Amino acid sequence: MKSVASVVASTVVSLMLVASASVAFAEEAKPAAKKADLAKGELTSKNVCAACHTSDGSRGSPANPIIQGQHPEYLVKQLAEFKAGKRQNAVMQGMAAALTEDDMKNVAAFYAGKTAKPGFAKNKATVELGEKIYRGGIADRNVPACAGCHSPNGAGLPAQYPRLGGQHADYVEAQLIAFRSGARKNSVPMTGVAAKMNDREIKAVADYVAGLH
Repeated sequence: MKSVASVVASTVVSLMLVASASVAFAEEAKPAAKKADLAKGELTSKNVCAACHTSDGSRGSPANPIIQGQHPEYLVKQLAEFKAGKRQNAVMQGMAAALTEDDMKNVAAFYAGKTAKPGFAKNKATVELGEKIYRGGIADRNVPACAGCHSPNGAGLPAQYPRLGGQHADYVEAQLIAFRSGARKNSVPMTGVAAKMNDREIKAVADYVAGLH
């Protein structure tokens, strides 16, 4: 006759085997992630995005971001937040409103697949200050180093932190000011960082990252 302990142990093992099989079945049954359609993404770029971002997302107007080589996850996130009204911009909200989730993924993959062209810093007088803040932050105001999130060369991290290297200085400056004023609300960390920076520091960092690559 089996002991109570052996019966319990046998039952536990059986339950674990059933659970493992269920997890394995669930993994097998999970549909594969849909691959982005680059041809459709290119079509969307021509019909919706090219007027402001150029056909390949390269160095257009300094007022508009360079999205060539940007992380696709980040681009999708921003488009979704424009569409939902979480990020405010009359032009972009209008453009994103008509895009489906697949449209966003397709066009993001299209632009992400382009090789980002290098930029350059323009103001030699502030490059040293910009580099100091980007790499070391501002200790007396608890401003963290930009490189901690956006990486030393400005490559960023997918989804959370955009590629900054080579980005238009005018655009980066405008976004930091928007975070500081509260006009842009879709990143609590960036709002906190920009709130502690003055105009000269913002301009210096924006110009410095334009030359990163």
